[in-house]
Amino acid sequence: MELFGTGARRICAVVAARTAAKMAVQVRAALRETSTVELRLDWLRSDAERSRLLRWLKRTNSRGTTFLATCRRLPGGGQLTGGVQDELHWLRQARQAGCQWCDLEIETLRELPGKSIRGSALPPRVLLSAHDFRRTPPLGRLLNSLARRDADAVKIAANAKTIADSLQLLRAARHSKTIVTVPMGDVGLPARILALRAGSALAYAPVAEATASGQISLFDLKHLYRAHKLTRRTEIYGVIGDPIGHSLSPLLHNTGFVARKVDAVYLPFLVHELRDFLRAIPELGICGFSVTLPHKQSILRQLADCEPLAAEIGAVNTVVVRRDGSLYGCNTDYVGVLRALEKKLRLAGSRMLIFGAGGSARAAAFALARAGAVVVICARRERAAKELARAVGGEVLPSRALRTQFFDAILNSTPVGMHPRAATSPLTPRELNCRIVMDLIYRPQRTQLLRLAAQKGIATVSGVEMFLAQGIAQWEIWTEKRAPEAAMRAAVLNALRCEEKSRSRR
Repeated sequence: MELFGTGARRICAVVAARTAAKMAVQVRAALRETSTVELRLDWLRSDAERSRLLRWLKRTNSRGTTFLATCRRLPGGGQLTGGVQDELHWLRQARQAGCQWCDLEIETLRELPGKSIRGSALPPRVLLSAHDFRRTPPLGRLLNSLARRDADAVKIAANAKTIADSLQLLRAARHSKTIVTVPMGDVGLPARILALRAGSALAYAPVAEATASGQISLFDLKHLYRAHKLTRRTEIYGVIGDPIGHSLSPLLHNTGFVARKVDAVYLPFLVHELRDFLRAIPELGICGFSVTLPHKQSILRQLADCEPLAAEIGAVNTVVVRRDGSLYGCNTDYVGVLRALEKKLRLAGSRMLIFGAGGSARAAAFALARAGAVVVICARRERAAKELARAVGGEVLPSRALRTQFFDAILNSTPVGMHPRAATSPLTPRELNCRIVMDLIYRPQRTQLLRLAAQKGIATVSGVEMFLAQGIAQWEIWTEKRAPEAAMRAAVLNALRCEEKSRSRR
């Protein structure tokens, strides 16, 4: 018997707002997705608001719902400004309102008489929690300390600075069905998604505002990542990069998995050190992964084998993990560039400027050179620009000469202008002398560079076209199935439209 039930009941919706009215709205939204709800009473702005919420809860028909009350104090990372007795008071009030569970910090327990919860009139079941917002501590001693207390379940929430830290927390979840493990921080985000698969009794997800770093929204945890449905048979894929929060690759690939009923999930891995991720591949059971900045070239040294074209380009954006654990690399950025541009102009004989000399620039340069275009490289790193130009039989152009040269197309392959710093452009209007401007950035869909080009009457190509083409090619390499292109394209374009509307309303 699972502690909190099975399926979606193991996803705990976190309800947190400054007023009782807003929290009530969040509770209703939460109950459309799960029947396990954490009420962050400490987030309410006053005792009066806490009283209002609990009176509302008492009147609400909550049959079949598990409410977990939390009133965390400031020293424990919460919002409650009072002391231990204030925390206990509101947890007792929560019991009277119908909360079956409460979250009690181990620091609070240590201040109770006899360091025991007996006779404290708390909700019937207690989740004893330990938080470390700085690091992932050695977990063996901490687990033993928590297990010796009078609690129905224990929770460890720790900041995962590395993927290795995340693995520690996932291993801890396997010890017992009464353990909740919560990897915090952006590096720990994939492990949050995999926590239920590892055996954690709960996985937390906010209905609205995040209450801890690395949290995933309730809707995404349930529908995009399907955390409650992942098993040991589920194939794991992902994207590695730094930064990675902007990536829509999880939406693209997971949409494909759902549409084709493939038992697989695609996760975003923030990877500072490549070896930290590579060491985790066997334990997580990763079958393949996408590679983005800044790892597209450095990953080459870790591969057992590589397709000839990717080796020639000198950059890999797609990796297959073979059955023996070895890595095979290929490059689908090449396909993406060609598909995006060949609809707009005849590539053979065209003069094309690539701004930048990184992994994406290399794929674009080789693609265009093979298609018969004259390739010109302009980059801040002069040595890299010369090396790339030499590799494709192209030219190098210093940035000071941009205002005096004309091109059939200019491609930006730098990250300048990427979400969330979308107000910047790598080139000025006076440097845009061409028929077409393409930005390899796809988020936002209309970058500042493309806006400047449109204002000059220049045709534009969004990076979303390349993103879709290269991602769909990846999906087919991994699954060996025909990708549901229409569904994948619609999901990404809809997300970008919604983001654009939200930005325009601000």
